[in-house]
Amino acid sequence: MTHLRSKRLPISGYASPGHGRVVAAVLGLVAALCLGAVGEAQAVSPAPTARTAPAAPTADRWADQPHGFASLAGGTTGGAGGKVVTVTDQASLAKYAAAEEPYVIRVSGAIAVEPFGSDIVVTSNKTVVGVGDTGEIVHGELHLNPGTSNVIIRNLTIRDSYVEGDWDGKTTDFDAIQMDTVDHVWIDHNRFTHMGDGLLDIRKDSRYITVSYNRFTHHNKAFGIGWTTNVQTEITIDHNWFTGTKQRNPSADNCAYAHLYNNYLSAQVADGDPTWTYGNWSRGRTRMVIENSYYDGVQHPYQADATAELVQRGSILKNVSGRQDAWGTAFEPREFYDYRLDPAAAVPALVKKFSGPQQRIGTTLRVPADYPTVQAAVDAVPDQNAVPVTIAVAPGTYREKVFVPAGKPNLVLLGTGRDRSDTVIVFDTPAAYGGSTGSATVRIAAHDVTARNLTFSNDFDEAAVELNGEQALAMKTTGDRIVFENTAFLGNQDTLMTDSPKLDVINRVYVRDSYIEGDVDFVYGRATTVIERSVIRALSRGSDTNNGYITAASTWTGNPYGFLITRSEIVSDAPDGSYHLGRPWHPGGEPAAVAQVLIRETRLPAAVKSSPWTDMSGFSWKDARFAEYRNFGPGAAVTADRPQMSAADARVHTVADYLRGTDGWAPYARH
Repeated sequence: MTHLRSKRLPISGYASPGHGRVVAAVLGLVAALCLGAVGEAQAVSPAPTARTAPAAPTADRWADQPHGFASLAGGTTGGAGGKVVTVTDQASLAKYAAAEEPYVIRVSGAIAVEPFGSDIVVTSNKTVVGVGDTGEIVHGELHLNPGTSNVIIRNLTIRDSYVEGDWDGKTTDFDAIQMDTVDHVWIDHNRFTHMGDGLLDIRKDSRYITVSYNRFTHHNKAFGIGWTTNVQTEITIDHNWFTGTKQRNPSADNCAYAHLYNNYLSAQVADGDPTWTYGNWSRGRTRMVIENSYYDGVQHPYQADATAELVQRGSILKNVSGRQDAWGTAFEPREFYDYRLDPAAAVPALVKKFSGPQQRIGTTLRVPADYPTVQAAVDAVPDQNAVPVTIAVAPGTYREKVFVPAGKPNLVLLGTGRDRSDTVIVFDTPAAYGGSTGSATVRIAAHDVTARNLTFSNDFDEAAVELNGEQALAMKTTGDRIVFENTAFLGNQDTLMTDSPKLDVINRVYVRDSYIEGDVDFVYGRATTVIERSVIRALSRGSDTNNGYITAASTWTGNPYGFLITRSEIVSDAPDGSYHLGRPWHPGGEPAAVAQVLIRETRLPAAVKSSPWTDMSGFSWKDARFAEYRNFGPGAAVTADRPQMSAADARVHTVADYLRGTDGWAPYARH
């Protein structure tokens, strides 16, 4: 076979001389599919030029990077860049928390600490995060010793070290979290309840602290700051819920800057104490700013010592009594950092919904901020993790090969750019230098992997050299329940292979709103694969008669569902009548690999041959399971060599039928 120079589209924007014709055709497809208004069409159009932003949890109220004072002076990154581990017992938690090297420590389930009230020491450069909303530390304290720096504690419940009868916490020092003379700490989305002394004690000149979206409940002394005569601590306290607590909500002693905003204080313990039942207290020489908080049923909602300063603006007070002190100028928080200030009236609903541990908060590994390469981030993912880990890849071109092994399921690869072309993983290996599998830029062997808003490319230039083995995969999958959304696959021969470990293992792959290009057998393999609402570009190799084959399925004969291309568009600038829809691939001459391909309700270009299926390696296409259903466009004319599926059969060859399997998998349902 003579390989002429590829007409691959440039990565940036996928522009080409035929770009206008392609876009016009896609707009026709949008109209034909009744996608509705322009805004909706832009969001779901499979056009290769569509600038589709990655899905974002717009209803969520959190980010994976700290804000406020913890974001200043170099920021707080916790265990970023270190190995990710999942712990389920005290020994493992204590081991990794006290280690010298950075770790991201995921706490799964409840860990009961013994002896009762004991400390778990957390050293510098650690992230301790609950898995979903299940992570709990019971009867124990997280303790940060003097000199500790760069710690993130998120999404945990720390509870129940209370000693019966010791309401004042005078006989024990069993806090939920205690820190002395530390810096750069982020305490976020935790629930603290029913402990032996304080829930959160931030002591002795600790600096650059942010405490956000936590719940403080069922306790006397909730949250204290200070225990020092020095005026050094800088602390941001926002969107926390103090309910069923008595005092220190918080109290701030000798803080250089204490910024409290959008906090909710409700259902304060009412024991008749005229002094030590209170809300916020600016003590010593603290400079405190309170903004848009909500106080409901609170005695002394905010107060200040004569030596302190307190500025309050925009808060709502309901059923309150006692002191409401405000004097001095304190400071202006926006001179230090930007922040989102919610209306005080919205605070109760927001804080009730979003404070405390959240099911959807997990570990996000950022490339290159936390890990220099995509592979380094994959390597950091814990083995056999049960809750999805997101690898968020910043815009850029990453020239590397990536392998997701079978032992790292539940992974999300997310490009964070505006467009899928902003984030590219690319390499240039042909099969001649490592076999077909070895050529793949990205290989996914794990189950339950999703990729969004990314481009996968193998930019080996098949026209520049003559090799016996020019297959060059952009992507190979051998896992089950693989999803590609708003992704692009760029290559020539064998661009996208969806496979399984062996012939009679049925894996499933769902490709939606994506773009695939190539020339020879560039969508192939034995996995059950649905390509929906996508653009497939058949590249011209310069021939007037045969420019290539779009599919090469090797479906197991016992599997009724191979490839389904539906509600999509095939485009090409190849000459009319010069492209095959596919041919049957029998790897190694395997007779039980009987291709099944259905192309339905898809626009076909004039480049498609009137007899679009062809033989391969001595196997007749007529023995395979090739069919079309209700295709349209200039290449969709029905001829004697184009099997058409009946309406009755089409009813059981839907996206749901292909993907359902025995577990009812329905990745399309989210759309």
